Amino acid sequence: MMILQYSLGICLVAVTISMFLCLVRLVMGPSIVDRLLALDTLFLNATCLMVILGIYWITSSLFEGALLVAMLGFVSTAALARYFTTGHVID
Repeated sequence: MMILQYSLGICLVAVTISMFLCLVRLVMGPSIVDRLLALDTLFLNATCLMVILGIYWITSSLFEGALLVAMLGFVSTAALARYFTTGHVID
């Protein structure tokens, strides 16, 4: 049980650093495509963070929240990509 706690702690630190670097790319990205990819990766990292915290805290409610974040991340990335390519989201 002790190894699981240490490895989850290392994973939490790694995902947090990754989220910070994605946030930096989101703010300072040279193009809109870089910012969109950083936002998509930020959603993925948030999903991973919620799953890791759900395992660490031994609760199942965070897994449902991670599923919602993943679905919202996919829909928002698809909508933003469509907006940036065509100029509108819905035909």
